[in-house]
Amino acid sequence: MKLVTLNQEQFDRYAKNHRYRSFYQTTAYGNSMLKFGYNVHYFGIVDKNNSLIGATMIMYKAVFMNNKIAYAPRGILFDYSDSQKVKELAECLKSLLGKQGFMLLRMDPYIPISIHSNDGNLINMNNQESVILENLATAKFEYKGKNLYFENEKPRWEALVLLNKSNDDLFDSFDKRTRNKIRKAANLGIEVYKDPEKNIKSLYPFIKAKENKPINYFQELVNNFNDTIDIYYAKINTETFIVNSRKMYESELLNNEQLAEQIQSYPPNNKERANILNRKMESDKLVSTYKNNMLMATELLKKYPDGMIIGGAMVINFDNAAYILTDGFNEKFSSLNASYLIKWQMIMDYNALGYKYLNMNAVVGEFEKKNPYSGLNEMKLGFNTLVTEYIGEFDIVLNNFTYNLYKSFNKK
Repeated sequence: MKLVTLNQEQFDRYAKNHRYRSFYQTTAYGNSMLKFGYNVHYFGIVDKNNSLIGATMIMYKAVFMNNKIAYAPRGILFDYSDSQKVKELAECLKSLLGKQGFMLLRMDPYIPISIHSNDGNLINMNNQESVILENLATAKFEYKGKNLYFENEKPRWEALVLLNKSNDDLFDSFDKRTRNKIRKAANLGIEVYKDPEKNIKSLYPFIKAKENKPINYFQELVNNFNDTIDIYYAKINTETFIVNSRKMYESELLNNEQLAEQIQSYPPNNKERANILNRKMESDKLVSTYKNNMLMATELLKKYPDGMIIGGAMVINFDNAAYILTDGFNEKFSSLNASYLIKWQMIMDYNALGYKYLNMNAVVGEFEKKNPYSGLNEMKLGFNTLVTEYIGEFDIVLNNFTYNLYKSFNKK
């Protein structure tokens, strides 16, 4: 076995057909990273018959005395079930890269190891998982473990909406809370559209705090992925917002008054009176919310008579599926649920294209205990998603001496 350099055409031709393919292992992504201080190289892995049996794109930087750390995002594309081949791969990496000033290579192959329902129940497992982990461990790849949160470079848990039903059936499969939020957003005048110009400048203010990446990063993705990128925006139609907010306020106010009258018709300790009182308290909250919406709508109509963008998302189309790369929304208008409506629009759009699924990106692997990301899970899992768990992240030290020296300097 040996490593060889591939040109971009050779790499893409191999990578797009690999069972662990990912848009991160493409020349489009590699070219995007060139503008941010990374060098990029495309390697092929060939056997003794000179047949291509693996490949990877690596991105790297010199970090210490001209020594480099490399990362193969969602790579290396390789068969890890063969212990001998994995050992030979490790030896090739150390032999070639270790002599070229590389200290460490990090990788996180896109290998699914389990599938869970949206309530966390196990549906399916990869029966090769233990073999793959053992082979990598034997070859001295250091495993970062089965973490539950965001400890790795890329998410280890992702939520997918399978697009295998009609839109009506898909909508009915969402939980009640999600369906209500989608309806509410539409009723309050949220409109979703796909931007044919793929304008990043309007999207960036909504995602910059979350992503901690420069605007040029997303512009480079648009430039390199080109037609496979979609940009969605959620916009408030301020005229619809004020009209429907007033209708909802007046309707709930009438309901509130009727509940107040019903309460008076029951004696103080009556069970039915307690039920109506609880409904009245919920109605009080809605009246307050709708009144605030009406006041907000009045101000917005004055300032933005043509409407106002309150959020957006970037999607990559890859391998007959759609992947939400990032999304963000104005927190001031979170009660309008634009994030739910924009995802519903994506589901309908990509279902119409015959895609396999919409990947909603990261969730966490903790389904039971309350945690800082419970809201993230609740939102995405409410779309009746399946959760895929991936194998995770591995490091292989390519030059022990320089890497240990680098670590000792970094501790100071």
